[in-house]
Amino acid sequence: MSQDDHSRDSAGLTYVYPVVSRRAGGVSIGINLNPNNACNWRCIYCQVPDLKRGTAPVIDLVRLEQELRDFLHELVYGNFMQEKVPPETRVIKDIALSGNGEPTSAREFEQIIEIIGRVKADFPLPEELKLVLITNGSLINRMYVQKGLHLMAGLNGEVWFKLDSVTQTGRLRINNTRASLQRMRDNLQTAASLCPTWLQTCVFKLKGVHPDTHETDAYIGFIRTLLQEGTQIRGVLLYTLARPALQPEAPDLSKADPDWIKTFADKIRALGIPVRTAF
Repeated sequence: MSQDDHSRDSAGLTYVYPVVSRRAGGVSIGINLNPNNACNWRCIYCQVPDLKRGTAPVIDLVRLEQELRDFLHELVYGNFMQEKVPPETRVIKDIALSGNGEPTSAREFEQIIEIIGRVKADFPLPEELKLVLITNGSLINRMYVQKGLHLMAGLNGEVWFKLDSVTQTGRLRINNTRASLQRMRDNLQTAASLCPTWLQTCVFKLKGVHPDTHETDAYIGFIRTLLQEGTQIRGVLLYTLARPALQPEAPDLSKADPDWIKTFADKIRALGIPVRTAF
């Protein structure tokens, strides 16, 4: 495995897959709740093949639990790490609810968190092991999601809440969503009140051009307002493209320059919050 291999099929399972994660800094145990490649957004940098609009299918909870148990057993007691993971990343960093769509669209979300907690307790895993939810945040207002986030908080959980743009034009262009900024703010505040929450922002060049000052100033202003309102975000995960997109806009996308990312990160840090970057 390498940092470029994020295939959801790499373990031959329905729900569970391994990733060598740049942002996590080791092996992330991915849980894909959208094997039907369906999402309620369509981000132009998405690497999911045959992406379609929709929600997660009914989750086979028995199968998910068995796959997670079997895979953890192989990681902890088997030869997976030695045979398939580079030496410098042979550490289990997190269990991540991500995959080929929006994971919180799975109606069984609360039950899935309960399963993860139960399985996790049966293995000698590092105390600092994270349970990460990678989400666009659009469904945080649903009660079953909030109950799941409450459970996550007791399992060393973190929410990585997507925030690629705070302008209506930017969200429509990048994420293909008409969700209002007010709804995004409300959902973010709810998430942060239930479970430690980071903002996750993808920056890139569109047709060779970085986000303009209108976009970046609006972003900085939004975070400043959040902090003034007392929203307890842990920080910002700022990253750029790692692999080719599989959406129609792919030819127009390219990585943000490292110097541009560093400059933007410094502006965010000036607000008094941590920023982690991945190039």
